[in-house]
Amino acid sequence: MKRNSRLSLALHTLGHMALKPKQSQTSADIAAHAGTNPVVVRRVLGKLRKAGLLISEKGHSGGWKLALAPQNITLADVYLALDEQFIATNSVEGTHQCSIEHALHHQVSTVMQDIERTLVERLAATTLSDVHEMKN
Repeated sequence: MKRNSRLSLALHTLGHMALKPKQSQTSADIAAHAGTNPVVVRRVLGKLRKAGLLISEKGHSGGWKLALAPQNITLADVYLALDEQFIATNSVEGTHQCSIEHALHHQVSTVMQDIERTLVERLAATTLSDVHEMKN
């Protein structure tokens, strides 16, 4: 699942946090475990905090922890919080000189939007808790 490294980082981190939901983890610890930079971690987790999935605490004993119980966080919540899309869903923009180009663009965009919607629906059917049940 390395196609989108931000989504991979977010899901991997939250998966570990779900094991100990009350325990804070620092950006440095998460980065070391994920093999990335703490700045990257803070950028990604900041989006999750903004979406209400994480809490961050400053100070010596601070860090990141889940804002919700693992059974209340779906993979779609994480995907949507990152505000990225796997499927390009460009809408019909501008005027097309060619009616065939316009029709093709419209049809392909419609299919892509359907795929994106289906992806989110499928991700919404799985919570962080479900992932832990699958591994056992």
